[in-house]
Amino acid sequence: MNAEIITIGDELLIGQVVNTNSSWIAESLNGIGIGVIQMTSIPDQEKAIIQALVQAGERAHIIFITGGLGPTSDDITKNVLATYFGGKLVRNEEVLHEIREFLASRRVELNELNLGQAMVPDNCVIIPNRWGTAPGMWFKKKGVEYISMPGVPYEMKGMMTGTILPELRKRYKLPVILHRTIVTQGIPESHLAGMLENYEKTLHKDIRLAYLPSPGIVRLRLSITGKEKEKTEALLNREIE
Repeated sequence: MNAEIITIGDELLIGQVVNTNSSWIAESLNGIGIGVIQMTSIPDQEKAIIQALVQAGERAHIIFITGGLGPTSDDITKNVLATYFGGKLVRNEEVLHEIREFLASRRVELNELNLGQAMVPDNCVIIPNRWGTAPGMWFKKKGVEYISMPGVPYEMKGMMTGTILPELRKRYKLPVILHRTIVTQGIPESHLAGMLENYEKTLHKDIRLAYLPSPGIVRLRLSITGKEKEKTEALLNREIE
């Protein structure tokens, strides 16, 4: 099973905000056995969002989407998703109650923009957001799962750890993905590759070796995907030794 991550927001494309969401989601998915095959950042534009959804649905089993769920006019993701999945926006009373409770706990007055966030597509599963006012949305189309979350990192992380990752573990029998890193110092990358040439030729077929150079240091990352954790760890540890 593989995944794709789509992050939405003009601020990402002009460098105003560093895209930490993608790296955090990818690391979390690897931790439960889901590999990420692509990360895509796109602007807050309907055409770009739809194009990204269509393309991602052709190559991934699960698509994670962050951004564009706020209450202001530049946040269009929810409307685009409703259109794309053939639904319509309806007021969800449970979501409205949660928004009221959230704002009241912070002594913030409910306004029309907040009310608008209780409007959600009628064909999605709501993902509770205890850290903000924008609910997450879980869709399914042609066997592909689409999970939309706010772009605010702590809200997204709360949804992932509290609801999404446990649900994915429950729904699917996932493999084990392991990565181990060895740090070398003072050996140029090209020399190191020569030293490891024979080792690479005999490396187990299920293990991938990557060279990650930086000034004075080369990290060697060994990665493996397997079905049983103990056997997979044993194989990886043997190759590391």
